Amino acid sequence: MASPRASAPAADPAPARPDLGAWMAVHGPRLRRYFTRRAPRAEAEDLVQDVFLRVQAARLDTPIVEVERYLFTVAHNVLVSRVRRLGVRAAELQRSFAEWSEAAEDLSPERIVGARQDYARVMAVIERLPPRTRMAFRLNRMEDLSYGAIAERMGISKDSVKELLRRAHAHLDQALKGA
Repeated sequence: MASPRASAPAADPAPARPDLGAWMAVHGPRLRRYFTRRAPRAEAEDLVQDVFLRVQAARLDTPIVEVERYLFTVAHNVLVSRVRRLGVRAAELQRSFAEWSEAAEDLSPERIVGARQDYARVMAVIERLPPRTRMAFRLNRMEDLSYGAIAERMGISKDSVKELLRRAHAHLDQALKGA
């Protein structure tokens, strides 16, 4: 099978820098039909653009003698790349679904009840914290504020915030270890 690029100049070769505008006008409609038969219709125009982007990016050492053949070779390669890309995405989605379904299978009614009980126990411990300690803990853990933002909001120093959070964690550790 002969290459669509010439190894020696032919009688009327295309210029080394192709006239993409002319090629698009002449070969664009056929490429669109080619892609609509092989890919979703909505993607056909993007795939045609991919062909011309690849041609533009190619470093052509020799002039292209058989322009149509060259463009359809590039079009085939664009489709191969698309199939590979979709295959990778499909494998990722399948893997994600498998991980999600395994996690969902692990959620037995007993585990759900146990988790709710653990949550209620933690929330009860947080409610029993001293008011300033509870406020600092909630601002840090539930509102995701930094030490500086908590200090500003509570009108205290960052060191005081650190001490309040240390106390909150110590209280939670002690209460939950005894549970």
